[in-house]
Amino acid sequence: MVSLKRNRKNLGKRNRYSNGLMAEINVTPFVDVMLVLLIIFMVAAPLLTVGVPVELPKTAATPLPNEQEEPLTITLTEDGSLWLQKSEIQFDELETKLRSILVERNNNKIFLRADGANSYEIVMRLMGALNNSGFNNIGLVTDTGGPTFNGGF
Repeated sequence: MVSLKRNRKNLGKRNRYSNGLMAEINVTPFVDVMLVLLIIFMVAAPLLTVGVPVELPKTAATPLPNEQEEPLTITLTEDGSLWLQKSEIQFDELETKLRSILVERNNNKIFLRADGANSYEIVMRLMGALNNSGFNNIGLVTDTGGPTFNGGF
C-alpha cells in the first residue's frame, strides 16, 4: 500500500527534462552578437569624431616643414663621375655642398649608389667624404637578385 501512495504523490509532478523543452536562456549566441556589435562600434567610433566647424583665421606664418623629406642620394658612375640627386658635382666641391645641405635637413641620412665597377678605394674615399660632411648615416643601395655569400668567393 505504501508503494501506491508514492505513485499517486508523483503523478501530478513531471520530470523537468521529460518533455525536452528547456526554460534556460542560451547565452552563447547573445555573447556572440554583443562581441560583433562591440567590434563594429570600436571600428566606427574613430570615424564619427568630427570637429566643430569653425572659420580658422589667416596668418602670414610659414607652414610647418613636411615630415617626409626627399631622400638624399649620391651616385658614383662607372666612369667616376659623381652625381648629387640629379646634378653632377665635382669631388672637391662635395663636402662643402653637403655641409650646406645638412644645415637645411632634419636628418643626416644619405643613400650611396656606386657602380660595381668602381674600386673599393674610391668608394671608401667617397664614404669618408660623406662622413666628414656630417652624413654618418649612409645607406648603400643595391639591386636584388645578386649572388648570396656562402662562406667563400
